[in-house]
Amino acid sequence: MPNERVTENLVRDALRDLDYYKNENDIVVEEQKSQIEAVKWLLKDGSKSGGGGRGAPEFIISSAGTPDFLLIIECKADTKHHESPKRNDPVHFAVDGVLHYAGKLARDFNVIAVAVSGQSKSSLKVSTYIQAKGAKTFKPLTTKSGKEIHQLLSWPDYIEYGTFDPEVTQRRLDDLMAFSRELHEFMRDHAKLTESEKPLLVSGTLIALRNVPFAKSFSDYTPEELQRQWLRVIKEEINKADLPNSKKNNMTQPYSSIAVHPELGKATKAYPRGVLNELIRMLNEKVWPFISAYNDFDIVGRFYGEFLKYTGGDKKALGIVLTPRHIAELFTLIANVTPKSKVLDFCCGTGGFLVSSMNAMMRQAVTDAQRKRIKEECLIGVEQQPNMYALAASNMILRGDGKANLYQGSCFDPAIVKAIKGHGCDVGMINPPYSQSDEDLHELVFVRDMLNCLKKGGTGIAIVPITCATAPHPVREEVLAHHTLEAVMSMPGELFYPVGTVTCIMVFTAHVPHAESDRSTWFGYWRNDGFVKTKHRGRVDLDGKWPSIRDRWVKAFKNRDEIAGLSVKQQVTPEDEWCAEAYMETDYSTISQEDFEREIKKYVVFRLLNEHDANGTDANGDEEQE
Repeated sequence: MPNERVTENLVRDALRDLDYYKNENDIVVEEQKSQIEAVKWLLKDGSKSGGGGRGAPEFIISSAGTPDFLLIIECKADTKHHESPKRNDPVHFAVDGVLHYAGKLARDFNVIAVAVSGQSKSSLKVSTYIQAKGAKTFKPLTTKSGKEIHQLLSWPDYIEYGTFDPEVTQRRLDDLMAFSRELHEFMRDHAKLTESEKPLLVSGTLIALRNVPFAKSFSDYTPEELQRQWLRVIKEEINKADLPNSKKNNMTQPYSSIAVHPELGKATKAYPRGVLNELIRMLNEKVWPFISAYNDFDIVGRFYGEFLKYTGGDKKALGIVLTPRHIAELFTLIANVTPKSKVLDFCCGTGGFLVSSMNAMMRQAVTDAQRKRIKEECLIGVEQQPNMYALAASNMILRGDGKANLYQGSCFDPAIVKAIKGHGCDVGMINPPYSQSDEDLHELVFVRDMLNCLKKGGTGIAIVPITCATAPHPVREEVLAHHTLEAVMSMPGELFYPVGTVTCIMVFTAHVPHAESDRSTWFGYWRNDGFVKTKHRGRVDLDGKWPSIRDRWVKAFKNRDEIAGLSVKQQVTPEDEWCAEAYMETDYSTISQEDFEREIKKYVVFRLLNEHDANGTDANGDEEQE
């Protein structure tokens, strides 16, 4: 007679062989019940019989390092009771039962649900499913190659395959985006930090959490002592990282003001251990697992970018507009970045271009020697603002192995320029400060000097205000005297939303005079990237259009295709306009009656509003006062 206890023992033996019970890990294996409050609450009416009583699977497995995942296992003695035809009999069948519990637990967790049946190791039958947090249904858990899983795996393997699931990834992203708002509001209401201090506290805390003793003991310190320990550990981790060319004291100095901030170093009624302790706890719980357990730096980067949107005051005052992630990735494709490339970011900000370039290189790298060279020699950045420099350096440290050559100081400093040229960069990327009143700091001045630092024949790419392409400026003549303007792409008008800067991308070949090239420049009309504005998340690729749009753009650029409504070629001089709109013919065949009527309505509204303004009234119809 088959015995379910035999099946359970086989599962225990397998879990033991897979290191689930090792003392040194943080995996907790519970049976028939759980000490996790959320699990107890979710299963309070989880009985498989449908009677409304408490129920639980045979095994509930969790890990503090990956708190959003649960692994549950349901056992049946006989393989005949592995799965019912309709999966609607949770009392008598393993698959039905484990999916019943997964549906309950998926309200708060990503659930990996495993059904096991059989009486011997060789005859054991295993089915594996995943139900993402918040999802209404389950699906088979597969490997990265798409194969279904029919054996028990180690915890890291389950997490790797579960993390790869697109539903899990999207849910995690949604949760982190929501947390970025929550974190900003908490800092605003309780920490009283300046706009420039907020991202430093986030990056500094994530660096500090790399230190395992600090991560385990930060709640043991008094509020005042915690501030001192926080700064000490950051300095220790920065010294360990050994970033080339970095000035250690300059990098740690921006964090010093937080270490003495009065609001962070005192206990309050709401937070008796202090506000800093609560902030560290939140980041440790919500963000740190993506670095320590999931190695999902892409999602962390998106969280960080979202958080920075809420701390825009200081960046805007400095004319600094952070490059959207998908545009940083687009730069790597335009430049055809490979493991052999050396990439310079002349105004690196938080390091977005360097991170995208490193990702592109590492995806193509084959040997350890290539990977080592990429990390140590192929990423070069310059940043003048101390806070931004600290954020860029921390960005590389948090990736564990990126060791970009980061220089702090002015990109016009002769000593820094000389050092940069010594790297022999063949790709340059820049998103310069915008709208500087000093003509010596015009956007094209930054572009010119970036191009001057590249090897002959190198590719320089800049994203700049569209006025750089349409308005006369003496630097345009200087740039074309030494470099070739290969392409200009007009970008979406709200690309930097909520900042209202309309931009274009310029692509140059360095140290080949434009006149000597004697060929047409390619102009792209890239006004629609598929992103839409949403109420709480800013511009997002809501319908998943970006990958196909990106591929179409890049293909047209590389082939220098002339496509009606998308691109055109034209020989230009410094005096000409450098934008597609000046040369591209309208493809009337693509315009519908609806498009025509919509544009006419816009024009009528425009005329009405402007006529009101001309008559001395504002948009509300009120008389404007002198």
